[in-house]
Amino acid sequence: MSVRKSNKELFKMIRRMALIGTLVVANVLFTMITHKHFWSQTDVLDNRIASSIVEKKITAKRGTIYDRNNTIIAQQTQAYTIVAYLDTGVVDADGNPNYVKDVKQTAKKLKSVLGDDVNEKALVKILTSAKKAGKAQTELGAGTKRLKKSVMKKIKKMNIPGIGFIDAISRYYPATPYSSNLIGFAAYDESNQDIEGKLGLELSLNELLKGKDGKEQYQQTVDGSKLPGTTNVIEQAKNGNDVVLTLDSGLQSTVETELQKTMDNENAKSAWCLVMEVETGKVLAWASYPSFDQNEHKEIPSYQDAISTSTYEPGSVMKPFTYAIAMDTNVYPYNKTFTSYQFWYNYDVNSGKIVRVPIGTETPYPYIGDALDENFGDITFDQGLAFSSNVGICELLANYINYNQFSKYLDKFGFFQKVDTPYVSQSLGVKNIGLPTDYLSTGFGQASSITVLQLCQAYSAIFNDGTMVRPYVIDSIVDSDTGKVIKKYKKKAVGTPISSQTAKEVQELMSHVTDEGASGSRFKMDGIDLLMKTGTGQVYNQDLGKYDDYYHTSSVMAAAPANDPKFMVYYGLVSTNITGYSADPFKKIMRETLQTCGISTNPTNETQDAYESWETYEMPSLVNHTVDYAYEQMKDKKVHYEIIGDGTSVKSQYPNANVTINSNDRVFVLTNGSKITMPNMTGWTRKDLTVFWQLTGISIKTNGYGKVTSQNVEEGTTISTDTKIELTLE
Repeated sequence: MSVRKSNKELFKMIRRMALIGTLVVANVLFTMITHKHFWSQTDVLDNRIASSIVEKKITAKRGTIYDRNNTIIAQQTQAYTIVAYLDTGVVDADGNPNYVKDVKQTAKKLKSVLGDDVNEKALVKILTSAKKAGKAQTELGAGTKRLKKSVMKKIKKMNIPGIGFIDAISRYYPATPYSSNLIGFAAYDESNQDIEGKLGLELSLNELLKGKDGKEQYQQTVDGSKLPGTTNVIEQAKNGNDVVLTLDSGLQSTVETELQKTMDNENAKSAWCLVMEVETGKVLAWASYPSFDQNEHKEIPSYQDAISTSTYEPGSVMKPFTYAIAMDTNVYPYNKTFTSYQFWYNYDVNSGKIVRVPIGTETPYPYIGDALDENFGDITFDQGLAFSSNVGICELLANYINYNQFSKYLDKFGFFQKVDTPYVSQSLGVKNIGLPTDYLSTGFGQASSITVLQLCQAYSAIFNDGTMVRPYVIDSIVDSDTGKVIKKYKKKAVGTPISSQTAKEVQELMSHVTDEGASGSRFKMDGIDLLMKTGTGQVYNQDLGKYDDYYHTSSVMAAAPANDPKFMVYYGLVSTNITGYSADPFKKIMRETLQTCGISTNPTNETQDAYESWETYEMPSLVNHTVDYAYEQMKDKKVHYEIIGDGTSVKSQYPNANVTINSNDRVFVLTNGSKITMPNMTGWTRKDLTVFWQLTGISIKTNGYGKVTSQNVEEGTTISTDTKIELTLE
């Protein structure tokens, strides 16, 4: 570089520095003369300006949890924390004094809105102490933080002197209870000053959901607001990842409703249901009761998830596995009979054999009978499964199946082991087959304990022609900023414990469980052929140190269609109603499962406006098209079509384009109009209400479960985010 060119560059740099210096000096002189910041035009003598620089974290947004159709299950929402201004120099935007003058009156007014969530005396104490300490402002403790927008508005309308709000965040669950023990909940943690997962997937996925906070600096005024033009971002926040689950919100809503009915109508201690795709292991619904409100979570009746962390003795739903073991080891007694009444037995120590002895023979072991000591006479082993004979299982285990092979196959089916379901907490259960009674009892679902999750995985081998797949509930982990899929979960085969031929033979036996006179006949469904096994099991009472005299486990495992199983439903309860519990909840869930997945079931007992035939469609793209175009696209589809707003073009739609929809689904389009009128919500499900809320931002209060039967706002009334909509569901 030449000397002349170098000097020219140096001269340019000096000019730039001189210009910058001139601007800085000018800004200082301008501020000194006018008492205003040059850029923000803020009065530097404004008594609201604090003298210190505030360094504050930029809170990363916690990721959203979605169902398989991108319906929101859990999301971060805006909340509001009350702050009381105590400095007598604080004024509002109009220059009027804005500080707490009357401590007792302030506490009383806040109590009138916040109710039992706050203690009035505690509010008085906090305010009084803060005044004495000379604080300029103070927060007010429990019950005044992270309030909903509706509560904040109520307090604002009261115009309480000195009471303001600072922005906060909270976790919101639009359709709670929504698989409460599986999803769990997240709440604001005071020690970490952030939303943290406390239970379920919110806890196990916490590090993926929470993201990484950033940092910023700014100058703050006395009333807590930022001084314009003073913010400096030191480190950007990285938002948490989104999680997409395999669950279907429509089906989940049905399951939640039916389990609540089960709890209410059957004197049940607990109830559960898992719905799963047979071929893939994808879980479509997962519910454990008693449940809880994930938005409040003040009272959690049980921290045990009946599906994955609670172990139990399942009863007769274990019998198909004993049959499968006999068939797969080529010892099954085809076409042979046994006497089904009372299995009295002894154990020969020398031969290691269990020997059946005449009824009434005195031995060290109690006899084993069928339910209610039923006597089916001499029946075939095939009939033994249809009638759910405990004695038939004892005959197989004593005279045909080898003890070591039985133990080995239980392991091959994955019992007493952790299921490879990502991010789901689990228990293992106990294999208890050392003593003759326990060995026999395990064959029909007593003595040894397992989990529902293990049972469903094992049944996938029977329904899936020998291939066992792991159940899973997470479809994908997604970068919330870019939409890029970080991790995708899919079908995972975890073994072939039995041959395809054995699986088909067990399926054939299970197809007769709903025959007239068989153990599952009352669960037979019109238009649906099922593979089924029912189960009744004793419940061990830890307090009494023995089996409970009143409470039993009752359950139904079923797959459909019988000729090519696609979905399994496992429904169960712990109740005093052992044999008379209603079959309706199971039937409703099974029918809803098949309809959700596009399998015709010839539905009966539907509402009057329901379409009788079931068809599937691909949802068209309606966004940015005219309302007339959208109508033309949807008019021939047997769905319930809801238009929101009085606009002429479509802003948003549900479901999204290319999603499979079925007859009787409810489809929504949001238009660009500003006026929204109240629809007739009769017959809407909780899923429908959630979609309406997400599209419009208009919240809805519900009472009960099921479908909407009444609404407090008349159809056609103009509504907004301030409208208080209350619905009754039955």
